Amino acid sequence: MTPALLLAHGAGGTVRANFSPLIPRLSRKRKVHAVDFPGSGTTPRAGTALDLDDLADRLVAAADGEERFAVVGYSMGCAVAVRAAQRHPERVTALVLTAGFARIDDGTDERMRRWRLLLDGDRAELARYLLTTALGEPFLRRLTAEQTDGFLELISLTVPPGSPEQVDLVRRIDLREELSSVTVPTLVIGAKHDRLITPGTTRELADLIPGARWAELDCGHSPAVEAPAEWAGLVEDFLDSVRN
Repeated sequence: MTPALLLAHGAGGTVRANFSPLIPRLSRKRKVHAVDFPGSGTTPRAGTALDLDDLADRLVAAADGEERFAVVGYSMGCAVAVRAAQRHPERVTALVLTAGFARIDDGTDERMRRWRLLLDGDRAELARYLLTTALGEPFLRRLTAEQTDGFLELISLTVPPGSPEQVDLVRRIDLREELSSVTVPTLVIGAKHDRLITPGTTRELADLIPGARWAELDCGHSPAVEAPAEWAGLVEDFLDSVRN
């Protein structure tokens, strides 16, 4: 039987925002489960700093009785996916990690610091900042003025209240010491035009996981917006190749 699939979203995102274009295609062959992390979607905001182990356990709990499952992580969700595999090795069958990191570099940390500061300020300025960091430059160039305004309005209206805690967690994550013990089949997907998590940082994630496969999308940090069909194809092909 094809294992089920769990989806782990990124900081400042939701399952719907980060994965909705993929879910119909991925659901054709397997059951897909997901959970919004604290402060995203309808999940209440955390009263304290987020803990990676807790997020991993929340994700696994969303499997809804499934015995085994693969995990697709996006951005911060890659770290959650890896930790889920470490804490529940008897249940996780494979990992697909997109636009992720073992530890962010100084440039990304500065971008995260700026994001965190803007969360307490003007939403229009925050939206402009997120638009230019989340979308690749080639994609942005193709947008009309009307489309740009639409994206800015959408971003300003949909910032999850738990974004501060999620961004803070990204700045604390360091998986470098544990990645050598990942044993499940893993595909790491970089984003060629990523201006938030640089492709080199994502490539380091692949290099630290024994036997990890590497692929790259021609997009920025938002493959669900810029390259949904290509992203879904990479995920589906990999999961089909390691089915067990």
